[in-house]
Amino acid sequence: MDPITLVMLAVLAVLVLFMFRNNKKRQKDQAELLNKMVPGAEVMTSFGLFGTLLSVNDDTNIAEIAVSDGVVLRVHRQTLSKVVDEDAPAEVEADADTSADADAITATDDVVAPDVDSTPERKKADD
Repeated sequence: MDPITLVMLAVLAVLVLFMFRNNKKRQKDQAELLNKMVPGAEVMTSFGLFGTLLSVNDDTNIAEIAVSDGVVLRVHRQTLSKVVDEDAPAEVEADADTSADADAITATDDVVAPDVDSTPERKKADD
């Protein structure tokens, strides 16, 4: 066998090993997520909705999430993307602070749009 073929086979073997390793890691993460998804857990959906998990029906794949007092949403269980840990509220507060700063900046900036009719090009075109 020539050396190029051996190198190509070695690269292929390494790629296959990485694929198997990533697949096992993904399965392990999914199993951990399922173990944490118990009624009463604070969850976040894939579209950013936070709430408390009330129940999950495995037959119909419907999860019920309480988002506030008396408001219960029914969503597909695959939309439950993660269980919110104790560290997550600090991240949410940090995001809220930066968005409040951005609102303050845009509220105080005075942006004046140029008058289109007063530009020299526009006046020449009208003449």
